[in-house]
Amino acid sequence: MGRGPIGRWGLSRQGSLLRAAADSIPPSGLVLLGIFSVQLGAAFAKELFASLPPSAVVFLRIAAGALIMGAIARPKLKGLGWRDWAVGVGFGLTLAVMNLTFYEALARLPMGIAVAVEFLGPLGVAVAASRRRIDLLWVGLAGLGVVLLAPWGESASVSWIGIGFALVAGACWAAYILLSAAAGRRFPGTSGLSFAMIVSAVAIAPIGVTTGGADLLQPELLLIGLGVGLLSSVIPYSLELQALRRMPKHVFGILMSMEPAAAALIGVLLLGEILHAQQWAAVICIVAASLGSTRVRKRS
Repeated sequence: MGRGPIGRWGLSRQGSLLRAAADSIPPSGLVLLGIFSVQLGAAFAKELFASLPPSAVVFLRIAAGALIMGAIARPKLKGLGWRDWAVGVGFGLTLAVMNLTFYEALARLPMGIAVAVEFLGPLGVAVAASRRRIDLLWVGLAGLGVVLLAPWGESASVSWIGIGFALVAGACWAAYILLSAAAGRRFPGTSGLSFAMIVSAVAIAPIGVTTGGADLLQPELLLIGLGVGLLSSVIPYSLELQALRRMPKHVFGILMSMEPAAAALIGVLLLGEILHAQQWAAVICIVAASLGSTRVRKRS
């Protein structure tokens, strides 16, 4: 009986300390930390591919994220209508397919290329929301990036299948953005994301358990999977949420546009994935297209 209040006081004090630490970091720093956290998680996940297939690694990541998010923001299912359930389940299934196809792309492509192609999804959502002629420039620039990434010339060794998986992941990312907004209107706080991650874990479990088998029970792999879940989901989401409370959304969007470049840098430093000049040019084109569309939307 005596441990309850002390435990709650301790957790509250730790939460206050973490919030104070986050408040001491500029919001732009929080966004950049979140970006590098995601890419570090992807790098560790890619290292796991030597021991587990991508689908099993996805299951570990999503299951870890669902457990942690479920403990932080337990979804309230009472009183939900069928439309709420439809949005939540659709959100979760989209999250599952997005992660599965991205990790399949990651198994076949350098990180920088996989993230750059996937980033076409949110860029497409941003451009589709506008009707200005200058947006054609950003579409053309992004298209040039895709052409430069296609498997010919210096990119001849790049996998067409990998690019296909990354494009599907990008389309799912676009749907994720729209469903995230819908879930935010129907679920209080962060419970919509928590609900979606639980749905995603349940949906991906049959594939992940079947392909991973008994290897999923190895303690070291479970520990790395937990780390991937923290780095790829829980930590960046928390940092981004904190940053969005203290900075304009257009600045957040500009900083997030740097994600493909961060992925390429992490790939070089941690995985030894050296990109050719043509591939760097493609990544820069996609980053520039995202930056341009974000800045123009802000001015308008």
